Amino acid sequence: MATKKEKTEAAKTSPTVGLVSLGCPKALVDSERILTQLRAEGYQFSPEYDGADVVIVNTCGFLDSAKAESLDAIGEALAENGKVIVTGCMGAKPEDITKIHPKVLSVTGPHQYEAVVEAVHAAAPPVHDKFVDLVPKQKDDGIGIKLTPRHYAYLKISEGCNNRCSFCIIPSLRGDLVSRPVIQVLAEAERLVRGGVKELLVISQDTSAYGVDTKYQPYPWKNRKVRTKFIDLARELGELGAWVRLHYVYPYPHVDEVFELMNAGKVLPYIDIPFQHASPSVLKAMRRPGKQEKTLERIRDWRKACPDLTIRSTFIVGFPGETEEDFQILLDWMEEAQLDRVGCFKYEAVTGAKANELENAVPEEVKEERFDSFMTLQQKISAAKLQKKIGKTLPVIIDEMGSEGYTGRTQGDAPEIDGCVYVTGSGLKQGDIVQVKITQADEYDLFGEAT
Repeated sequence: MATKKEKTEAAKTSPTVGLVSLGCPKALVDSERILTQLRAEGYQFSPEYDGADVVIVNTCGFLDSAKAESLDAIGEALAENGKVIVTGCMGAKPEDITKIHPKVLSVTGPHQYEAVVEAVHAAAPPVHDKFVDLVPKQKDDGIGIKLTPRHYAYLKISEGCNNRCSFCIIPSLRGDLVSRPVIQVLAEAERLVRGGVKELLVISQDTSAYGVDTKYQPYPWKNRKVRTKFIDLARELGELGAWVRLHYVYPYPHVDEVFELMNAGKVLPYIDIPFQHASPSVLKAMRRPGKQEKTLERIRDWRKACPDLTIRSTFIVGFPGETEEDFQILLDWMEEAQLDRVGCFKYEAVTGAKANELENAVPEEVKEERFDSFMTLQQKISAAKLQKKIGKTLPVIIDEMGSEGYTGRTQGDAPEIDGCVYVTGSGLKQGDIVQVKITQADEYDLFGEAT
């Protein structure tokens, strides 16, 4: 058995890796997989640039502003450390990086885990085999390294996208849809829940298209076969005993099937659907489904099937060609839809997007005015909805503990993007799911007492 001195020397010898992870939860999952592989090879990790032998920057390339942020992060890592490996969406076009930062060691695109690990090997070779089993490691719980709190995790079910929205360049960065076999997804989900995860956040570029590329191929699971299909996956995840939250759900007709699972308590009564707009002409220019009157009917049907349903969505204002009439159609639609959680973005041109070819760009000051009007309306809708929750007792998952109480979320709130519940009480721990009586509300958040 190795002595304490030998273990200390081995730990000192082990290379140390720093990481900057930018962009969406899908990129965060990529970062987790990279770090998990490196940990298995004996690498250590540092939160500081100057404590690392090499730094990985996982970039976002969805918007030009995100690209600028990524380039700034690369520049900072080069200045502070000098040895930088770049990966992620922006890495799909290496020349955009190397022409500004020619000193980076390597550039790879999204989900190219092995190439990143090989680049780390070249920059900071792993320790000799005799050291590997001496290096102190984190407890192996079978779930790998997580960059989220222990009680929730992102579960990525596919890569890429088959849609060709005119404002989006994701297919050129991440390719067409590639679904993970359902047996792999379920095995990962089961490990996460067994390891203490209380909430699974299902993500992809197009969650409801899961399995269309494999023609819903079935796989053996628990002495039966399960299809690689959206509704079948949701049904199986609902049996694991954790909260299951569905993100990035494109509103295909078959999505209607999942609301029965929500009403039965198998899947959280929460769905994230990016509607993007309501004007038929703008939706046509976006290359998105354009029958928003039918969408309103479907929303009414969803709420009948699942009365506790929370609907989250995102919208874009100031899209090229958007007129005052188009914007008013959007506001009127929002009044009718009464969505629970809404995000809004001012249109931003993205290099390589088809929308750049459209005429009648909307001036920035008009975008700002429309953004303000949109958010003012949604704040009113949100405040009214949250006021109705006062006096109710709701299940809340605790995310943080502070000196003045706790911060958590209801079943209708996703981490980072939705509202919070500020909870008074005692003896609660991170990850606890507790009953909270709601006493106050504002435009976005709730306040209550643990019962």
